[in-house]
Amino acid sequence: MGFSDAQRALLASKGLSFIIDEIEEQNRLQDVDTDAMWLVIVAVFVFLMQCGFAMLCAGLVRAKNTKNILLKNVLDACVGALGFWSVGYAFSYGQAGGGNPFIGNTYFFLTNFEGNDTYQSWLFQFAFAATAATIVSGSVAERTKMAAYLCYSFFLTAWVYPVVVHWVWSSAGWLSASNVNPLLGVGLVDFAGCGPVHMVGGISAICGAYVCGPRIGRYDSDGVLLDIPGHSSTLQVLGTFILWVGWYGFNPGSTLAVTGGLGAVAGKAACTTTLSGAAGAVGCLIIFKVSSHAFDLGQTLNGVLVGLVSITASCALVEPWAAVIIGLIGSVVYTALSEFVKRKLRIDDVVDAFAVHCGGGMWGLLAAGLFTTAENHQAAYGVAPGTPHGAFYAPIGQGHQIFTCAIVGIVVIWLWVGGIMLPFFTLMHHINWLRSTEEEELAGMDVSKHGGSAYPDYVFTPSAAPVGFPSSKAGAQPAASAAKAEAPPKGGGGKGAPKIEPEVEGESARRTDEVRELSVADVEA
Repeated sequence: MGFSDAQRALLASKGLSFIIDEIEEQNRLQDVDTDAMWLVIVAVFVFLMQCGFAMLCAGLVRAKNTKNILLKNVLDACVGALGFWSVGYAFSYGQAGGGNPFIGNTYFFLTNFEGNDTYQSWLFQFAFAATAATIVSGSVAERTKMAAYLCYSFFLTAWVYPVVVHWVWSSAGWLSASNVNPLLGVGLVDFAGCGPVHMVGGISAICGAYVCGPRIGRYDSDGVLLDIPGHSSTLQVLGTFILWVGWYGFNPGSTLAVTGGLGAVAGKAACTTTLSGAAGAVGCLIIFKVSSHAFDLGQTLNGVLVGLVSITASCALVEPWAAVIIGLIGSVVYTALSEFVKRKLRIDDVVDAFAVHCGGGMWGLLAAGLFTTAENHQAAYGVAPGTPHGAFYAPIGQGHQIFTCAIVGIVVIWLWVGGIMLPFFTLMHHINWLRSTEEEELAGMDVSKHGGSAYPDYVFTPSAAPVGFPSSKAGAQPAASAAKAEAPPKGGGGKGAPKIEPEVEGESARRTDEVRELSVADVEA
């Protein structure tokens, strides 16, 4: 509630000016509380993305590695919280004495914190750090040791990620759009994290997958790519939808407040986020229908994700029509990078984390330099009229500043993250902390390291496996040769059909009579 000059004069004439001060202070405190709750709520949405990543990764790995990938996703959040609490937040946002352009220098272990910063800010930024760390888990799935993964999660959230955050989002950062003297007058325009979150996670993912090497059976002796399908399309879809919901905290929540007109900025960010994700999905659906003559569910889901990543930098800065274009181009970028990485470089990125997150992140930064409007730039960043904006809206010969800063940001993030994470994973490899043994990988991480299958009630028994059907429990996939096996009559098991039966006694044992034998045709279906 504001007071007009006439109202102020009237109250002053009656000696009631103190009422104005009291009401304005109450309004200010109400705004502070509203913004605090906004940040807590959107932080919960971002943290929910951990569940999305867990479900998506679980669906993309074979069933014999389900427990392993789920535990790694849980530990991403736990280890990441400790790393970000101890030193990560300090390196990100600590600005004692005005800070410095490279790295933060206070708030270690959240000391000297109260009165200078807020706990809701820490919570929101931690959720982002955990997201960056989780991106890598699926890339190196099904063949890595737990020790290396724990070291990686802490190292990324405590050191690698925070430095990039300081550059891009701290007001003291040399690349920050919030700097009093930003680079080229604008700094790196990255509203919600294409660079600090998605590029950092994606580059780390490709470094880990490269050093770790491909899974056994991913390429034949001639280097030809072989398909290793995940065990659950259901979990993949569930995970993707949860991630999409989480993005409504990730992008709109990056307003960091909802009062003072920022509610409208958050609303536009939510709208463009939706449209870009949808366009990315449709783009990938069409691309893979044309190339493979099939409506590919998995690639469509990755299209959703790359569309969401691609709009992250500019979600509050572009118009809805531009969001559709950004998502569609993101689907092309993803497809090209995914095919190049797995077929030309022969790097086994299980969940295509590099193509989705780094590819989408790089394109997203460039897109902000092209499609940012002057009005949206002013509303989201509070810049003065006349501040440079997107090249497509600027007069000829102008509007290059945001695009140039995006190129600078892409280059320095590659140098920083790649220059640290590649040696890090190489060191883990040389001290034998990275790659699991061949025996463990073939048996499956769940049996080898986690006390048994994630699906203990029903497993394929080795003695009943048909020709061409792997005998490992929980997650065995029918080989191509199994398709040629003779199918028994409908409803009967037939010779060679894998029998599904209880593995444990107790409650599940009472269902023995209900379990039917599956024919090879059933398994193939």
